[in-house]
Amino acid sequence: MSKQCFFKQHNIQHIDYKDTDILKRFLNPHARILSRKRTSVSSTNQRKLAEAVKRARFMGLLPYIAR
Repeated sequence: MSKQCFFKQHNIQHIDYKDTDILKRFLNPHARILSRKRTSVSSTNQRKLAEAVKRARFMGLLPYIAR
């Protein structure tokens, strides 16, 4: 039995780049985006998540790398 998508489970339609608490859940300790296999997010939401993380990084809300 597969896990359900986090965003569908919590009824989130729009993945906002300003909501860094949710975005940090999908980053590893080195601030890289985790794969779909590890997070069990749907492909549509994974693309939206990646775009939101990249926008948050550009705006300075999330780091590009963490040491």
